[in-house]
Amino acid sequence: MSGAVMNRALTAVDRWFTGPAPAERLAVFRILLGLFTVTYLVVRLPVFWSLADGRSSRFLPVGVLSSLTGPVPGPVVQALVIIAVIAAIGFTVGGRFRLTGSTLALCMLLLGTYRNSWGQLLHFENLMVLHLLVVGMSPAADAHSLDARRRRVGAGPSPSAAYGWPLRLSALIMVITYVLAGVAKLRYGGIDWMLGDTLQNHVAYSAARLELLGGTPAPLAGPLVDRAWLFPPLAAATVVLELAAPVALLRSRLRTWWVVGAWLMHAGIVALMFIVFPYPLFGVAFAPLYALERLPGAVRARVAGKRISEATTAL
Repeated sequence: MSGAVMNRALTAVDRWFTGPAPAERLAVFRILLGLFTVTYLVVRLPVFWSLADGRSSRFLPVGVLSSLTGPVPGPVVQALVIIAVIAAIGFTVGGRFRLTGSTLALCMLLLGTYRNSWGQLLHFENLMVLHLLVVGMSPAADAHSLDARRRRVGAGPSPSAAYGWPLRLSALIMVITYVLAGVAKLRYGGIDWMLGDTLQNHVAYSAARLELLGGTPAPLAGPLVDRAWLFPPLAAATVVLELAAPVALLRSRLRTWWVVGAWLMHAGIVALMFIVFPYPLFGVAFAPLYALERLPGAVRARVAGKRISEATTAL
C-alpha cells in the first residue's frame, strides 16, 4: 500500500516537473531576470571593480573558489566584470543565447562567490545566480529574442517540457531558499527565536550600527524598537511564512497570498533594518510562479489604451 502511494506521489511530482509550458513564458522570465541582472551589475559596478585591488588581509575564499590561495589578479577580475555586463545584455535580448546565457551564469557565479570571499554575504545574490544558472542553460531564447527573430520560420514553438522544467526548477529553488531560512532561524534560536527578543535585538543593533557609522536608521526602528510586545508576533509570522513557502507551488489563491506575504516581509525588513533584498522586492524571484506569457500582451494593451486616450484628449 505504501509503495503504491509512493509511486503515485512520484508520478505526480514527475508530471508536475516535466509538464509543458509555452516558450513565451520562459522567455519573459529570461527578460525579467536579464533586466534585473544588467541593472544590478551597473549599480554595483564600483563594488565589483574595487575587488581588483587585492586586499589580501580580508580575503577568505568560499564556495567554488575555496581552493584559491590568494586574490585573483586585478585585470582578471575587471575582465570578468566587463564580460558579465556584455553577456547580461545578450542574455536579456536573447542574442547568441547559447553563448551569452551560459557565460553570464558562469560569470555571476564567479563574481558573486569572489565578492562573498571578502567577508560580506548578500543572500539574495545566491537565488539570482541559481536562477541564472538554470535559465542560462535552458532554451530560454526560443521566443521574444533576437535568436528567435533570426531563425523564425512559420509559427513559434509549441508548448514543451523543455520550457516548463526551467520555470518549475526556478520556482522550487526559490521555495527551498525560504524554507532553509526558516529552518536556520529555528536551528539558531529554536522557539525562543519566535517568542523571545532576538528579532528586537537585531533591529536595535542595526539601528545603533547605522547611527554609529553616521547613517540614517530605518524609519520604523526608532518608533518600534522599545515596543517589545510587537516583535514576537512579527518573528513568529516570519518563520511561519518561510516554512510555508511550499504552498507557493500550488495553483491556488494560497500562492498569491504567500507571495504577497513574502513581499510584505521584505518591505518590513527594509522599514525596520534598512536591509534590502531587491530580487524579491522587484518581484523577479517570484516570477516563475506565474503565466508570464500574458505580460507582453498586457503591456501592449496598456500602451495602446494610453495612446488612444491621449489621441482622444487631443481631439
